[in-house]
Amino acid sequence: MRNTIEFLRVNAAWLAAGFLLTLSSSYGQTFFISIFAGEIRSEFGLSHGDWGAMYSMGTLASAMVMVWAGTLTDRYRVRELAQVILPFFAVACLAMAAVPGAWALPLVIFALRFAGQGMTTHIAIVAMGRWFVATRGKALSVASLGVTLGESILPLAFVALLGVFAWRGLWVLAAVMILLALPVLLALLRKERTPGDNPDVMSGTGMAGRQWTRPEVVRHWLFWCMVPLLLGPSSFVTALFFQQVHLAEIKGIAHLSIVALFPVFTAASVIMMVTSGLALDRFGTARLLPLVPLPIAVGFLVLGTTSGVAATAVGMALIGLSAGANSTLPNAFWAEFYGTRHLGSIKAMASAIMVLGSAVGPVLTGFGIDAGLGFETQMVLFGVYFVLVAILVFVALERARKLVST
Repeated sequence: MRNTIEFLRVNAAWLAAGFLLTLSSSYGQTFFISIFAGEIRSEFGLSHGDWGAMYSMGTLASAMVMVWAGTLTDRYRVRELAQVILPFFAVACLAMAAVPGAWALPLVIFALRFAGQGMTTHIAIVAMGRWFVATRGKALSVASLGVTLGESILPLAFVALLGVFAWRGLWVLAAVMILLALPVLLALLRKERTPGDNPDVMSGTGMAGRQWTRPEVVRHWLFWCMVPLLLGPSSFVTALFFQQVHLAEIKGIAHLSIVALFPVFTAASVIMMVTSGLALDRFGTARLLPLVPLPIAVGFLVLGTTSGVAATAVGMALIGLSAGANSTLPNAFWAEFYGTRHLGSIKAMASAIMVLGSAVGPVLTGFGIDAGLGFETQMVLFGVYFVLVAILVFVALERARKLVST
């Protein structure tokens, strides 16, 4: 405990910067955008499938751009990138406030997803992975608490505000909040931890003592074994948040009651985020990653086979446990197994895959609902998927971890 407190004290500015970035990313995350799903569908006359398709179009486009844009973190400092990305993010929020018709929704969603879930999160996570080596798990845990706090507070607050203000006006408020974060971030990063002109400082190697490039990673078998783990949480947890209004309907409870359960999800996520971060620094990712899909598998099985607020809370808590571990362990995996010199470009590819997953989830579930495949049945299938992923990841990492020290 004393070492942890000292770690937080010495690195407070850099950790706070990571936290603030992930918190600010909330306005481009599905859990925030989906708050307004009912108003958007009603105003523009969209079905579940229509809205899901538009959302996925914008998200998929952002994933494609992330493959290139994410490499910028290997060339520019965090403060330099933030001065471009955060103003762009604020403009995207204003665009949503002024969106003139359904035709513009994919463009606005692209901007929100690219700036929020994409670049703002990516900048923070790459910085933590590169700035910290022996304490990487703790650093990732602290930084990831930002988006977790956003999941807990923002949906509840903004759903309550929807009863007072027009939905478009709330997007103006989101833009203001992002712009207010920028000067604070720049003050925290007056001096960055790693000199921008020396990318090898504090650099860690990966398997076989090498610094892997992105093309080498793509050609390596372990990468493809990890893809289902990258796709699963981003796709199906995104779908869960995206369909929150529909979930409330089929559970027979108020939307505000569903939103009120988000803090349960968040509390479980925070507990596991901190726990996995501490365990990561001691045990490494190879031993811990296969455990990530198990709570979420049980959580979706619970949500798909039960009803009522209490059972829904249990399911949300179990999914939150995996979400918390997923905020730290996969992000540390890339640095541990492939090195940190090209971490920005490697993580950009991983981020693009996760964003792709978040594009697939809403459209598949939306059209599934329209076609008569109930969301509860879909959630049971999600649970089965995660059991299979756990087996795959365990087998792959048992083989691969022997190469880390060679």
